[in-house]
Amino acid sequence: MQAARLHEYTEEMNDALSIDDVDEPQPEQADHVVVDIEGAGWCQTDNHVIEGMWAQYMPQDLPMTLGHENAGTVVEVGDGVSVVEEGESVICHPVMTCGTCRPCRLGNDMHCENIAFPGLSTDGGFAERLLTNERAVIPLPDGVDTTDIAPHADAGITAYHAVKLAARELDPGDHAVVIGIGGLGHIGLQCLDAMAATTITAVDMKDSALALAEELGAHHTINPTEENVAEEIDALTDGTGVQQVLDFVGADETTGLGPDVLAGGGDHYVVGYGGHVHEPSQALVNGDFSYRGTLVGNYTELQELVALVERGDVDLRTTQYGLDEINDVAAKLEHGEVEGRAVITP
Repeated sequence: MQAARLHEYTEEMNDALSIDDVDEPQPEQADHVVVDIEGAGWCQTDNHVIEGMWAQYMPQDLPMTLGHENAGTVVEVGDGVSVVEEGESVICHPVMTCGTCRPCRLGNDMHCENIAFPGLSTDGGFAERLLTNERAVIPLPDGVDTTDIAPHADAGITAYHAVKLAARELDPGDHAVVIGIGGLGHIGLQCLDAMAATTITAVDMKDSALALAEELGAHHTINPTEENVAEEIDALTDGTGVQQVLDFVGADETTGLGPDVLAGGGDHYVVGYGGHVHEPSQALVNGDFSYRGTLVGNYTELQELVALVERGDVDLRTTQYGLDEINDVAAKLEHGEVEGRAVITP
């Protein structure tokens, strides 16, 4: 079968991956599931993997097939699999977990002590077929398109997980800010609108993104290239600040907004990454606020997100590309030229 493989880390996205002929995966363990990939979302994390940013966090033996947002049809299963059968449509939770370590017992899939992460530590879904396991696959309801839903396997669940945490701290009438209405942020905004009776202000440098934010439920929008974000938030909240910030950018400029826009006791959720948090400890003490990092989400949260999708509360904006266009997609994302999510169709 064909697969898009990373042979060496590079900053050059135009020819980062090669299309290689590789052996089809086989179910070698009782819990293994082989999925015929019909959609595999391209993520900013894929660019970071290509650059070598994840090598210090995940063991990576190159060459490796990338792709961690996967959905398709089950074609083979191990002898012990009972959750799915051949012919079923599934979305794949991004990690393969053991189910027996303490984090798994607590439901913290992303912190499994024996984790395997297709696309980051093992071969992923930018290929005709993917090897995963039973604990990762979620059967899809009839009528849900596997190609369109694929990015929810990481982008969607990551946005949902952060919003779920923030929504627990939001009372009706509170105010929240969503920074970055891109591939993750446009999902997060919809989840927030569906899950909390809160006023939402969207922040983005692109007017097109802000127009999308209004379409998806934002009550106010701010373009930081034209307006002072802190002053606008101060005016919108009568000087009290917002209770929650959902930062889908994670750049120095956006993490720095926390002390200027948060009300006392608020939280700044860092979802996107690449920048740093540069704040004196006294600022956190005086404001009684916190920065919180969020890492994807657990299996049950992906089930919950699929339910929101089925109900029509969350809609993905996607563009499809063939496997042979994969380096074009990497380059487009690197230059901020992808609206919504890009989906590879092997």
